[in-house]
Amino acid sequence: MFRLASLLYSLISTSLAGTFIIVALVSGQDTLYPIVVAAIAGFVVAAPVSWLVARQLYN
Repeated sequence: MFRLASLLYSLISTSLAGTFIIVALVSGQDTLYPIVVAAIAGFVVAAPVSWLVARQLYN
């Protein structure tokens, strides 16, 4: 299940990071720091999300 979660993480993390960056830009935060924080937040949030999706697909 770890291999499936790692594969899903590579897809989910880029999607969430991109979504969080778009949200930051739309909300008017267009400097470097909020964009980097949004990208890091997307990568961090993707870890439990990919684990949950992998568990649902595995079962």
